[in-house]
Amino acid sequence: MSIFRLHPLRQQTDEQLMAKAAKGSDTAFEELYRRYARRLKGFFFLQLGGDEELAADATHDVFLRAYEARSRYQEGRRVDTWLFTIAYNICRNHYRSNAYEAELLATLDAEPVADQQIEVQLDQAALDEALTQVLAELPAPLHQIFSLHYQEELTIPQIAEIVGVPEGTVKSRLHKTMNIIRKKLKKYENH
Repeated sequence: MSIFRLHPLRQQTDEQLMAKAAKGSDTAFEELYRRYARRLKGFFFLQLGGDEELAADATHDVFLRAYEARSRYQEGRRVDTWLFTIAYNICRNHYRSNAYEAELLATLDAEPVADQQIEVQLDQAALDEALTQVLAELPAPLHQIFSLHYQEELTIPQIAEIVGVPEGTVKSRLHKTMNIIRKKLKKYENH
């Protein structure tokens, strides 16, 4: 017997682990925590203003809610979609409790703010920094969908399920987000 043998739970799918957790296996749930805590914390860090403590609290809240609801988990449902649905709802509650959501949702149809005229050095670092800034300025609903798709690599149907909107709305918001990004980064074209 090798001491390097993988732990049997690490070889199981997320869905297999959640089915075990639903039947009371705390070690299966701990493995899911190990797999998703860092990704969720990163998602919250981006969505909640870069506040590391708030991101950590929100991450723990996801797992607390998932643990409390584990017996109601629908077997066969993707665990990553389920966890990010909980995370998305926590963000929405945070915005709502801070009276931001109504203002942010109203900005979805508003024109983006005109670019500031600054001289930039045309290198990858400057472009990366500019993209980070553009993403930080996006309304939360657009930033969330962008993060779920391009950073968390979730599909359009998964995102639609998470945010509770039709797939067409997700596609439309992604399209709008990409147009905002293109417009804001236009000065970097052809360089």
